[in-house]
Amino acid sequence: MTDAHTTGYTAVDHGRVRVLVGAERGAYPYANSLLVRGTESTVLIDPSLSLVGSPPPADLVLVSHAHEDHMAGLADHSAPVGVHEHDLEGVRSPEKLIAGLGLGPEAAAAVEKDYRERFHVRERPDATGFGDGAVFDLGGCTVTVVHLPGHTAGHCGFLVEPDGFLFVADIDLSSFGPFYGDAGSSLADFEASMRRCREIEARWYGTGHHKGVVEGAGEFRRRLDAYAGVVDRRSAALLDLLAVPRTLEDIVAHRLVYRPHVQGPHVDPVERRTAVQHLEVLAAQGRVAEVEPGLFRAVGDGRAAPPPAAGPASGG
Repeated sequence: MTDAHTTGYTAVDHGRVRVLVGAERGAYPYANSLLVRGTESTVLIDPSLSLVGSPPPADLVLVSHAHEDHMAGLADHSAPVGVHEHDLEGVRSPEKLIAGLGLGPEAAAAVEKDYRERFHVRERPDATGFGDGAVFDLGGCTVTVVHLPGHTAGHCGFLVEPDGFLFVADIDLSSFGPFYGDAGSSLADFEASMRRCREIEARWYGTGHHKGVVEGAGEFRRRLDAYAGVVDRRSAALLDLLAVPRTLEDIVAHRLVYRPHVQGPHVDPVERRTAVQHLEVLAAQGRVAEVEPGLFRAVGDGRAAPPPAAGPASGG
């Protein structure tokens, strides 16, 4: 069943799961939310900006991870709030949420203002933490936490059974690719989380943005493999760039993540964190070397020989 809602989202039912598709197909700054209805209680997952002002009633609110677009609707709810323990402080405190972005003081102040005014982010000291495998019994169905770190340290999916609906949140299958550019992000963890998703059998797979719901494990895995391939393309682009020696700041300016027209205080920190992680991986593989302090070059294929003291990038 599909129900067009006047507040900017569209409700689509998949068994007991009602997907609240955000405005603009859930593209940022919007997101997709879930309402899971048991015989005894109802859970709302990721109350998005599209729900602000007209929140569906729920007995419990679960947040997949501490990012502003997945918690914009929390201010409208007095129900208990749960999030993975690794992201708990970011949900409890806007200051801790912004600290996870790795911004300088001036940029952090501007972002906090935006989060409070546009995303209605407020203190939620009552929020509580859960861990991987936590089960919420709603009566007739359960919601099980699937810890999928990488995007943030506490990023989680939720498996609704017996319906067979896996919500993978910001493993969103978009052409943009995986995002692991925050201070608490991890490329290695993100890749492990994608492998874990691939092994979970479900009927439906829901994303936090863009793609919405994918039906069937085969189609989900095909799209997940294409999504994961963006990581390899970023590494390939970096190796091409390092055909001649470059500094970390050269790589940041070139951009592995964002297109040139994208502006904002988050861009350089995200590019820097992403570049550092790729440099570390490629250095460990013997494909990049620090040929002079702070100067990196691709090695092998006749490009350059690594010096004896070659090591991974130290970050910026």
